[in-house]
Amino acid sequence: MANSITLRKQYSTMLDLVYKKSSLTSVLDGPSDLIREGANANEILIPKMSMQGLANYDKSAGYVNGDVTLDYETVKCTYDRGRKFNVDAMDNIESAGVAFGRLAGEFIRTQVVPELDAWRFSQYAQISGITSANGALADGKATLAALRAARNAIEDAEGDVSTCYLFINPALVGMVEDLDTTASKRALDGWAGIIRVPSARFYTKIDLTANGAGGFVRNTQGKAINFMAIDRNAAIQYQKHTVPKIISPDQNQSADAYMYAYRTVGMCDAYKNKLKGIYCHHVGE
Repeated sequence: MANSITLRKQYSTMLDLVYKKSSLTSVLDGPSDLIREGANANEILIPKMSMQGLANYDKSAGYVNGDVTLDYETVKCTYDRGRKFNVDAMDNIESAGVAFGRLAGEFIRTQVVPELDAWRFSQYAQISGITSANGALADGKATLAALRAARNAIEDAEGDVSTCYLFINPALVGMVEDLDTTASKRALDGWAGIIRVPSARFYTKIDLTANGAGGFVRNTQGKAINFMAIDRNAAIQYQKHTVPKIISPDQNQSADAYMYAYRTVGMCDAYKNKLKGIYCHHVGE
């Protein structure tokens, strides 16, 4: 199978494209050109910049020297999941690859993306130091007031709403839109984007199923999230989709089929100096 390496790269690229089109949280992915591979398979190096502030200008000595430093921090990927697929033997690996592409594409859309979105929301919600609020949002006016409080909190912390994505339960954004007032329209204006999140993906805490059917379930302590504002400049989020193995039918000991191994590894966190760029509002205790 001389061309398996090339095919693995092609499939990995294809799966990554499907993910980016389907995932609600992919808008927070960091720039891949700044990421470096770590020493181990489950590690990545993320860039962190530090700089000094202004100092007095002296007419005799001139400017005070300052430093701008770009360092790379090793971070372990906390999300590592996979699945093995068998595709019935066909005339050649290319035709089997077409079948795998369709199978894996649907798998990404219906299984991987919902779980990954849910996991990320739960991870951001549990970060110590972000701004959290809770309570029942029974109507548009209550939701409008909660959104106004979120915007005020972000701006008061010198955050920029224009770089914050508003992830919100569809029913809530609908109630705000139904008010059809200047205030309601203003509450939904100015965000980097408004993304409606199905309630099944929107919890403060979930559990990932290790075996069997896989997937995820809501943790017993998890609260339903009403909305979450996340500054893309505050989020540290990276994901990699790979097809590390392709085994032909003659090498497959369990079936007359091509075996494809799919794996996705990633992490999400927040920069410690930008925690106030994340605001989570969930249902009451």
